[in-house]
Amino acid sequence: MAARDPEATKARIFEAAVAEFARHGIAGARIDRIASEAKANKQLIYAYFGNKAELFSQVLGRSMVDLAAAVPVDPDDIEGWLDRLMDYHAAHPELLRLLYWEGIEYGTAELPDEAERQDHYAAKVAAMRDGQERGVISDAIPPADLLFLLIALANWVTVVPQMSRILVGADGPDRTRLRASVKAAARRLIAP
Repeated sequence: MAARDPEATKARIFEAAVAEFARHGIAGARIDRIASEAKANKQLIYAYFGNKAELFSQVLGRSMVDLAAAVPVDPDDIEGWLDRLMDYHAAHPELLRLLYWEGIEYGTAELPDEAERQDHYAAKVAAMRDGQERGVISDAIPPADLLFLLIALANWVTVVPQMSRILVGADGPDRTRLRASVKAAARRLIAP
């Protein structure tokens, strides 16, 4: 009989949960499907992660930490940061899907992990503020608003790929042109 590996089981559950929540959202996700995909006992999911809402919160939280580590905000190279952000989301579209589902589920209501989320973004806003104070980016827009606008510019392509395809086109030159346009818009927002 094979030895149990709780960490491997947790990792399989986590990966299955990412896919399930990205595909079906919080309300539509099913613990049975996660357990089946992870080849794990359904009770282990509850034991390791709590209920479905807690599992979703952990999945989204860890996904955001992974993004923050992979693509830190860089006010000294906004265009490079936008390139890295768009590349990350192209390779990991599930994170934006998770955020979109969270928005549908919670709307403007307080999130279960809102304090942690505010801490997560506080560091990013601080980086923008630092860039503004040093004069490398404009201080005409408050740093939190500026960060929000830049993220929206970079992320919308992945959030609504059908709109991007319809409006801009789907082939390589269209993607390249759109990326250049996103960066040109960002340059205008941040120009000191």
